[in-house]
Amino acid sequence: MNILILSGSPRKGGNTNLLVEAFVKGASPRHHVEVVSVHDYKINPCIGCNSCFAREDHKCCQKDDMQIVYEKAAAAEMLVIASPVYFYGLSAQLKAVIDRFHNPIRDTFHIHKMALLLVGAASLPELFDGILAQYRLCLNFFKLQDMGRVLVRGAKDKGDVGEIALQQAYELGKMLE
Repeated sequence: MNILILSGSPRKGGNTNLLVEAFVKGASPRHHVEVVSVHDYKINPCIGCNSCFAREDHKCCQKDDMQIVYEKAAAAEMLVIASPVYFYGLSAQLKAVIDRFHNPIRDTFHIHKMALLLVGAASLPELFDGILAQYRLCLNFFKLQDMGRVLVRGAKDKGDVGEIALQQAYELGKMLE
Protein backbone atom coordinates (compact mmCIF):
# COMPACT_ATOMS: atom_id res chain seq x y z
CA MET A 1 0.00 0.00 0.00
CA ASN A 2 1.16 3.55 -0.73
CA ILE A 3 0.90 5.69 2.40
CA LEU A 4 1.20 9.47 2.38
CA ILE A 5 1.86 11.20 5.69
CA LEU A 6 1.12 14.91 5.86
CA SER A 7 3.13 16.17 8.82
CA GLY A 8 2.18 19.62 10.02
CA SER A 9 4.92 20.31 12.52
CA PRO A 10 7.14 23.30 11.80
CA ARG A 11 9.49 22.10 14.57
CA LYS A 12 12.17 19.72 13.32
CA GLY A 13 12.81 16.82 15.67
CA GLY A 14 9.73 17.64 17.72
CA ASN A 15 7.12 15.33 19.18
CA THR A 16 5.04 15.12 16.00
CA ASN A 17 8.10 14.15 14.00
CA LEU A 18 8.99 11.49 16.56
CA LEU A 19 5.50 9.97 16.23
CA VAL A 20 5.79 10.05 12.44
CA GLU A 21 9.18 8.34 12.55
CA ALA A 22 7.80 5.59 14.81
CA PHE A 23 4.81 5.06 12.50
CA VAL A 24 7.12 4.88 9.46
CA LYS A 25 9.32 2.27 11.19
CA GLY A 26 6.26 0.11 11.75
CA ALA A 27 4.75 0.53 8.30
CA SER A 28 7.74 0.69 5.96
CA PRO A 29 8.74 -2.99 5.96
CA ARG A 30 5.45 -3.84 4.19
CA HIS A 31 4.37 -0.56 2.62
CA HIS A 32 5.71 2.37 0.65
CA VAL A 33 5.58 5.38 2.97
CA GLU A 34 6.21 8.97 1.98
CA VAL A 35 6.35 11.81 4.48
CA VAL A 36 5.51 15.32 3.36
CA SER A 37 6.59 17.85 5.97
CA VAL A 38 4.27 20.60 4.85
CA HIS A 39 6.40 23.36 6.37
CA ASP A 40 9.03 22.55 3.71
CA TYR A 41 6.61 23.58 0.95
CA LYS A 42 5.25 26.98 0.01
CA ILE A 43 1.50 26.45 0.15
CA ASN A 44 -0.91 29.35 0.30
CA PRO A 45 -4.31 29.11 1.97
CA CYS A 46 -7.33 28.45 -0.25
CA ILE A 47 -8.86 31.73 -1.39
CA GLY A 48 -12.27 30.18 -2.08
CA CYS A 49 -12.49 31.37 -5.67
CA ASN A 50 -13.64 27.92 -6.92
CA SER A 51 -11.82 28.48 -10.22
CA CYS A 52 -10.48 24.91 -9.88
CA PHE A 53 -14.06 23.69 -10.38
CA ALA A 54 -14.35 25.62 -13.67
CA ARG A 55 -11.02 24.47 -15.13
CA GLU A 56 -10.97 21.26 -17.12
CA ASP A 57 -7.71 20.13 -15.47
CA HIS A 58 -8.88 21.42 -12.04
CA LYS A 59 -5.60 23.24 -11.49
CA CYS A 60 -5.63 25.86 -8.79
CA CYS A 61 -5.04 29.43 -9.90
CA GLN A 62 -2.37 29.83 -7.21
CA LYS A 63 1.20 29.19 -8.27
CA ASP A 64 2.72 27.42 -5.28
CA ASP A 65 3.82 23.92 -4.23
CA MET A 66 0.35 22.46 -3.76
CA GLN A 67 0.53 20.79 -7.19
CA ILE A 68 3.37 18.64 -5.79
CA VAL A 69 1.16 17.55 -2.88
CA TYR A 70 -1.74 16.77 -5.27
CA GLU A 71 0.59 14.47 -7.26
CA LYS A 72 1.71 12.67 -4.12
CA ALA A 73 -1.91 12.29 -2.92
CA ALA A 74 -2.90 10.89 -6.32
CA ALA A 75 -0.44 8.01 -5.78
CA ALA A 76 -1.58 7.26 -2.22
CA GLU A 77 -4.03 4.68 -0.94
CA MET A 78 -3.82 5.81 2.67
CA LEU A 79 -3.47 9.25 4.20
CA VAL A 80 -2.02 9.91 7.64
CA ILE A 81 -2.55 13.32 9.20
CA ALA A 82 0.10 14.19 11.80
CA SER A 83 0.07 17.47 13.68
CA PRO A 84 0.88 19.30 16.83
CA VAL A 85 -2.22 20.82 18.38
CA TYR A 86 -2.14 24.61 18.51
CA PHE A 87 -5.09 26.25 20.27
CA TYR A 88 -7.23 23.10 19.83
CA GLY A 89 -6.63 22.81 16.08
CA LEU A 90 -4.18 21.51 13.51
CA SER A 91 -1.09 23.54 12.69
CA ALA A 92 -1.73 26.41 10.27
CA GLN A 93 0.63 24.89 7.70
CA LEU A 94 -1.29 21.62 7.65
CA LYS A 95 -4.69 23.32 7.71
CA ALA A 96 -3.73 25.27 4.58
CA VAL A 97 -2.93 22.00 2.77
CA ILE A 98 -6.16 20.34 3.88
CA ASP A 99 -8.23 23.35 2.82
CA ARG A 100 -6.61 23.20 -0.62
CA PHE A 101 -8.13 19.74 -1.05
CA HIS A 102 -11.36 21.71 -1.64
CA ASN A 103 -10.68 20.96 -5.29
CA PRO A 104 -12.36 18.41 -7.56
CA ILE A 105 -8.97 16.84 -8.24
CA ARG A 106 -9.48 15.03 -4.91
CA ASP A 107 -12.18 12.92 -6.61
CA THR A 108 -9.45 11.28 -8.72
CA PHE A 109 -7.50 10.09 -5.66
CA HIS A 110 -7.46 6.43 -4.61
CA ILE A 111 -7.21 7.11 -0.89
CA HIS A 112 -9.49 4.76 1.03
CA LYS A 113 -7.87 4.67 4.48
CA MET A 114 -6.87 7.32 6.97
CA ALA A 115 -5.13 7.62 10.35
CA LEU A 116 -4.39 10.42 12.77
CA LEU A 117 -1.32 11.28 14.87
CA LEU A 118 -1.77 14.25 17.23
CA VAL A 119 0.36 15.77 19.97
CA GLY A 120 -0.71 18.52 22.34
CA ALA A 121 0.92 20.24 25.30
CA ALA A 122 -2.29 20.55 27.30
CA SER A 123 -3.74 17.68 29.31
CA LEU A 124 -7.40 18.63 28.94
CA PRO A 125 -9.67 15.66 28.21
CA GLU A 126 -11.36 17.57 25.36
CA LEU A 127 -8.05 18.71 23.80
CA PHE A 128 -8.62 16.84 20.53
CA ASP A 129 -12.42 17.16 20.24
CA GLY A 130 -12.46 19.80 17.49
CA ILE A 131 -9.94 17.94 15.32
CA LEU A 132 -11.69 14.62 15.90
CA ALA A 133 -14.99 16.13 14.75
CA GLN A 134 -13.37 17.27 11.49
CA TYR A 135 -11.65 13.90 11.11
CA ARG A 136 -14.95 12.00 11.50
CA LEU A 137 -16.65 14.31 8.99
CA CYS A 138 -13.90 13.63 6.44
CA LEU A 139 -14.10 9.89 7.03
CA ASN A 140 -17.86 9.94 6.53
CA PHE A 141 -17.94 12.31 3.56
CA PHE A 142 -15.23 10.50 1.60
CA LYS A 143 -16.20 7.03 2.88
CA LEU A 144 -12.72 6.36 4.27
CA GLN A 145 -11.77 3.60 6.67
CA ASP A 146 -10.38 4.83 10.00
CA MET A 147 -7.18 2.86 10.58
CA GLY A 148 -6.47 4.31 14.00
CA ARG A 149 -5.35 7.25 16.05
CA VAL A 150 -2.51 8.07 18.39
CA LEU A 151 -3.46 11.05 20.56
CA VAL A 152 -0.84 12.35 22.97
CA ARG A 153 -1.58 14.91 25.69
CA GLY A 154 0.89 16.72 27.94
CA ALA A 155 3.81 16.74 25.48
CA LYS A 156 5.16 20.28 25.27
CA ASP A 157 8.94 20.04 25.00
CA LYS A 158 10.88 17.99 22.46
CA GLY A 159 10.91 14.36 23.57
CA ASP A 160 7.93 14.65 25.91
CA VAL A 161 5.90 12.37 23.63
CA GLY A 162 7.14 9.34 25.59
CA GLU A 163 7.88 5.71 24.81
CA ILE A 164 4.28 4.49 25.20
CA ALA A 165 3.02 6.85 22.47
CA LEU A 166 5.97 6.03 20.21
CA GLN A 167 5.20 2.33 20.62
CA GLN A 168 1.53 3.00 19.80
CA ALA A 169 2.54 4.84 16.60
CA TYR A 170 4.90 2.03 15.67
CA GLU A 171 2.20 -0.61 16.27
CA LEU A 172 -0.33 1.40 14.24
CA GLY A 173 2.05 1.39 11.29
CA LYS A 174 2.96 -2.27 11.76
CA MET A 175 -0.62 -3.57 11.89
CA LEU A 176 -1.64 -2.07 8.54
CA GLU A 177 -2.72 -4.55 5.88
